[in-house]
Amino acid sequence: MLTAIRALILAAILMVAGCSGVSPSASPTSVAATASVGTAGEYQTMTIDEFASALETQGDVYTVVNVHIPYEGEIEGTDIQAAYNDIVVLTDALSDKNAPIILYCRSGRMSEIASQALVELGYSQVWDVPGGMNAWLDSGRNLINR
Repeated sequence: MLTAIRALILAAILMVAGCSGVSPSASPTSVAATASVGTAGEYQTMTIDEFASALETQGDVYTVVNVHIPYEGEIEGTDIQAAYNDIVVLTDALSDKNAPIILYCRSGRMSEIASQALVELGYSQVWDVPGGMNAWLDSGRNLINR
């Protein structure tokens, strides 16, 4: 039932976007060519190296959200910790639907689900980090615990 509702919402968003004649907003200056805003209803992905570079050079541009539950650490520069499946907490924490948002979790599964949910709700600049904290650690970087 929930999947059918999400599909209807996504279809409506795509139909409205296609009829509006409005082009998607430009992304902030990005270190990653793949991290540009696509059409309505889509989120983009960012590699671990692109994510690290964005944190280093543009950390103040993005809102970085760790959506993994339970808490198992985080990447330095994370702004918000919110459960991937608690859409009320996520949307309350992310009130600007046009602000650039990067989501990650431990492996990428939870952040992918949260990314799709946010774009279905009209968020226009959402990036997911496939591989999440596991890929971060595999790249030789460290996690922090708060």
